[in-house]
Amino acid sequence: MKRMWSKAINVFFALVFLYASGHLVYIWYDSYENKQTLLEAKDIYSDTHLLQEEANSEGKNAFDELRAINQDIVGWVSINDTEIHYPVLQSSDNDYYLNRNYKGERTRAGSIFMDYRNHPEEAKHTILYGHHMRDGTMFNELERFTDEAFFYESDGHFFDTPVGQYTIDVFSVYYTTTDFYYIETDFEDDEAYGEFLREIQARSMYSSATEVSSSDRIITFSTCDDSTGQDGRFVVHAKLVPQAA
Repeated sequence: MKRMWSKAINVFFALVFLYASGHLVYIWYDSYENKQTLLEAKDIYSDTHLLQEEANSEGKNAFDELRAINQDIVGWVSINDTEIHYPVLQSSDNDYYLNRNYKGERTRAGSIFMDYRNHPEEAKHTILYGHHMRDGTMFNELERFTDEAFFYESDGHFFDTPVGQYTIDVFSVYYTTTDFYYIETDFEDDEAYGEFLREIQARSMYSSATEVSSSDRIITFSTCDDSTGQDGRFVVHAKLVPQAA
């Protein structure tokens, strides 16, 4: 009887080990596949971006090749000195791209995606979401802005859309929870928008010299902060400054 129980226990732990090992292999492979897919997107974007001047002269757009793959691609975000150099997706809700890449294929990392309520060219407050992936991808490196030197000295951040190019001028960074509604997109008037801007500036870990008024457009980057539970969030706000044509 003892021998049977011993064998049963050994089989049980062997099965647990196999399951755990299989799960780890799946996570590794999914991460690898996702990184390769993102490299493909970066290659496409880099090639077409370099040909932007030529493309414009021919009446074309540097996003044409990406949008031929997926019409949900509405922009490209780049944070200098990080791995954040990704296409931005937008669906009819804020769930679809949580677990899908820019090709619409399922992946744990999901995509960087824009709030479904936003219009990329008109929104006063554009919001981008992304997972805080442990493999360093997606919005993992947003937290570099918690480093004071990086916050004050980093530049060269960009947000591009099919019809416009913008410099990202970060002015606020903080940890919060979903109890604070930092993803407001509908403001009653300029006064309400101005009050919102003052509140998110006041929450920042560091004081920025960047001036932001109700006449400005801003962009927000939102990712999870697991240290405070499921409702924890890490948030970066930035001013969108149109680049000269």
